[in-house]
Amino acid sequence: MKAVIYTRYGPPEVLTITEIEKPQPKDNEILIKIHAATVTSGDVRLRGSDFPPLFWLPARIIFGLFRPRKTILGHELAGTVEAIGKNVTRFQPGDPVFGTTTMLKTGSYAQYICLPEVWKSGVVETKPKNLSFQQAAALPVGAMTALYLLEKADLKEGQQVLIYGASGSVGSYALQIVTQKGATATGVCSGSNSEMVRSLGAVNVIDYTKETYSERPEKFDVVFDAVGKTSKKEARKVLQAGGSFVSVNMMTKEKKEHLVQIKEWAEQRKLRPFIDRSFPLDEIVKAHEYVELGRKRGNVGIEIPKG
Repeated sequence: MKAVIYTRYGPPEVLTITEIEKPQPKDNEILIKIHAATVTSGDVRLRGSDFPPLFWLPARIIFGLFRPRKTILGHELAGTVEAIGKNVTRFQPGDPVFGTTTMLKTGSYAQYICLPEVWKSGVVETKPKNLSFQQAAALPVGAMTALYLLEKADLKEGQQVLIYGASGSVGSYALQIVTQKGATATGVCSGSNSEMVRSLGAVNVIDYTKETYSERPEKFDVVFDAVGKTSKKEARKVLQAGGSFVSVNMMTKEKKEHLVQIKEWAEQRKLRPFIDRSFPLDEIVKAHEYVELGRKRGNVGIEIPKG
């Protein structure tokens, strides 16, 4: 089968397409024919070993000190179950599924993958019926991160929420979740993305290229840093007394109930993925180059060839 591997940290060019053996499911695993994946900021960060100085050494110990321990990247996917292990009860061959590869030994930049039916760090569920495979592949990481952090912020109906980096993957989902929870969203993004951000639920938009959000007179109950580029110190300037600051730089956890909730919202058309661009697997280097520019809107998809 085709897979994208990397055996050293570095620029997008370290990613190479090669033929490897198709995996076989263990007793507790499902074999998935992958139809779509994505390039997340986490994929780009892992490929380049681009970690903050304070976390660089711990991250390298976890992911590979001298070379990558997980040689196939790809944090999320959608595809079809092709085979199941003898102990699997939740899935059957032919089921369309979506989910993550968190802390597994391999990722989704491949034609096939084996996922445990249940494991501690990641999740897999049947795909929303009304979404394409590419749309479904773009849901898990960004939407679950947004939901986890908004729950951590104790989001309530009627609150005012500022989302910094509202046009990215996490931000685009946070906008929609805030809106459907009955709160009011203000998005911070570049002016060129204001229309997109408003279409996803922002009542107000702040163009960060023209003004600094922390110098505005408005006060917010929650400041959500969806790109890891602002700080609690800055956020305090616009937070109400007792308000919450949450950031993608915080530790998050994937929960099965969150993926189920996201699936339900998608089927109810209350949550939709925004796909900026899609690239075929053969253009994985170009896809990483594009995401690395830091200008993607929503999600960047990867189309996996049949095989």
